[in-house]
Amino acid sequence: MTAAGSAGDGAAAEGAGTDPGAGASVGEPTRASSGPRHDGIDHFLGKEHGRPGFTASVEPALRIEPGTGERIGFETSDAVYAELHEHHDLAKLSVPINPVTGPVYVEGAKPGDALAVTVHEIRLIEHGWSVSLPGSGALQHVMGDEMFTRRVPIDSDGVHVTDRHVFDARPMIGCMGTAPAEGENSTIMPAYPQGGNMDVTENTVGSTVYLPVMVEGAYLSIGDVHAIMAEGESSFVAIEAEGTAVVSVDLVPGLGLRAPRIETADDWIFVGLGDPVQESVRRGYEDAFSFLVDDHGWSRGDAYAVLSAVGHSRLGGPTGSAAPDPLHPFAAVGAVTLHRVPKSVL
Repeated sequence: MTAAGSAGDGAAAEGAGTDPGAGASVGEPTRASSGPRHDGIDHFLGKEHGRPGFTASVEPALRIEPGTGERIGFETSDAVYAELHEHHDLAKLSVPINPVTGPVYVEGAKPGDALAVTVHEIRLIEHGWSVSLPGSGALQHVMGDEMFTRRVPIDSDGVHVTDRHVFDARPMIGCMGTAPAEGENSTIMPAYPQGGNMDVTENTVGSTVYLPVMVEGAYLSIGDVHAIMAEGESSFVAIEAEGTAVVSVDLVPGLGLRAPRIETADDWIFVGLGDPVQESVRRGYEDAFSFLVDDHGWSRGDAYAVLSAVGHSRLGGPTGSAAPDPLHPFAAVGAVTLHRVPKSVL
């Protein structure tokens, strides 16, 4: 395997200059180099480390000590959307959909622990993509069988979705997860207890995402950056964009999560996973209830009453929370739901 910090073919295209990891072996600290792709980043993982799955069966691209505050840059790829734009044909794809960059081995992480992944920056390139995939998303029946693609410029003015509509960028990470105890989890669907393609807008700058650890080292991978995404992602594809997610990683021993949770400046958000959607809602609320009663010592009555008053919930991303019917690979089963507890009540 190449050095963990190798910038690969993208370095020449981006004008990144010297490969900061040249000559290093996998797992060695790969220090930041100068240039916009690496400024403020302690360990850079180029998109050549992208692969279509979360698994512990591959060699880690990087090994880190948790809790150091060092920042890791995960470069993601939009190559699949460029190919769809060129060919308008899924059968002609030569690259995977939703590759995730990594994995990163976190020293000391073991089953029953949780990773705390704090998102510091999401750096976008100069364009994104809007794409309709026939047979997918809530608008599939109105969009028809012909694939629609659009290259969307991104500049200092914002994201140019149409000639008349320019929106401020609201970058977020669609796909973040650790490895399952065995086998490989999809980067497309469903979302898993270990994370995956959750597609929730709260996975953004300033948030900390807590992910269950199922194997020693956790094997963290990140991909699927969006320049902007409406909540629920009705089209199944947001304004997808290549970018670099800059994160730091801490370890919470023995947290014992059964699903991801997200901490923002104002809220704790509990991800519900289940089939059907009512089961997802139930499990998400149960996790919020346990957080108040078991972790914070509240009475059951107080937790019940406060969640009834201010414990808001909504649908999350469209990827579902159970394996899809193999005959209909874009028909997600169940739903991802989000359940919010304001920090102000704690």
